[in-house]
Amino acid sequence: MLDLASSWPEIEGNLLIPALILGASLLMGFVLNYLLRRYITRHTDLAPDSTLGVLLHAVRGLPRLWCFAIGVYWTIHTVGLVEPVQRLLAYILFTILVFSITRVIVRTLERIIALRTAEARSAAAATSLLTNLVAITIYAAGAIIILGYYGISIAPLITALGVGGMAVALGLQESLANLFAGLHLILSKQVRVGDYIRLDSDNEGRVTDITWRYTTILTSANNTVVVPNAKLSSAILTNYDMPDPQIAVIIPVGVSYDSDLEKVETVTVAVAADVMERLEGSMVKTPAVFFHTFGDSSIDFNAVLYARRFTDRTQLKHEFIKALTQRYREEGIDIPFPVRTILRPESSDTSS
Repeated sequence: MLDLASSWPEIEGNLLIPALILGASLLMGFVLNYLLRRYITRHTDLAPDSTLGVLLHAVRGLPRLWCFAIGVYWTIHTVGLVEPVQRLLAYILFTILVFSITRVIVRTLERIIALRTAEARSAAAATSLLTNLVAITIYAAGAIIILGYYGISIAPLITALGVGGMAVALGLQESLANLFAGLHLILSKQVRVGDYIRLDSDNEGRVTDITWRYTTILTSANNTVVVPNAKLSSAILTNYDMPDPQIAVIIPVGVSYDSDLEKVETVTVAVAADVMERLEGSMVKTPAVFFHTFGDSSIDFNAVLYARRFTDRTQLKHEFIKALTQRYREEGIDIPFPVRTILRPESSDTSS
């Protein structure tokens, strides 16, 4: 007991210096992280797809970890610690180094995937399944490197995972089917985040995410429909954003037989062009008129307009019908309504 009391000041002195070094390194890390965050906040004009923008996105929050690693390294090489403590600090330093590198790689790849997806599809986002697979792969590689440095053999672990994986696969057939179906959807690009689709079950909406198990669809009524990836992969679906999000909007119209068809065509195309330019900003394609039927009370034709996206068609129809009705009235063009003549035989008078 006396020996422990006499040696306590020496132990306390040996622990004080490492504690000061690690505390100072952590303080420096917080300061650097604050300066980095302040730089990003001030430089709002920094392009996210630039090399500096991707780098700043990848290293955010990591200066604290790096400064702590520097403090651990400094502690190992400047303070005389017992061998077990040095080994423990070396393990911590290597773990921090590998984790930070894998973190930077994961963030960089996630940023690149998001930017490439945004270039290919406006207002689209990368799927959770794809980004999660990338992160799991990189982190698993980092964990293998760390275990190898610790002297832990991963061969028995891989063997156990292989044997156990067969048993797990049998019990998780449905989940694995959804996983591979989701991968198939992503790699084949049949369905992408941001696409507006309609299933053979009459469910329709915009795809918001593709996860490892299911795909979420946001309907026009602002409801979420959850579809398992396996069912979505085997379903008959219509993708209104492929191969081109532009869509033809066909509106049936009829005019009376007394109408000048050349005038009708000119007026209708002018109204359609004005509505498309007002709603879409510019005409996607030139509208057209196609006469097709001599109806019972009218000459029928289709007015073909073009919308940039499938979801714009309702508003386009709404504005076109209002504008066309008003213009026809101004031009004296009649839109007839069906007329039916009913003939009834006269009843013979009966005398009493």
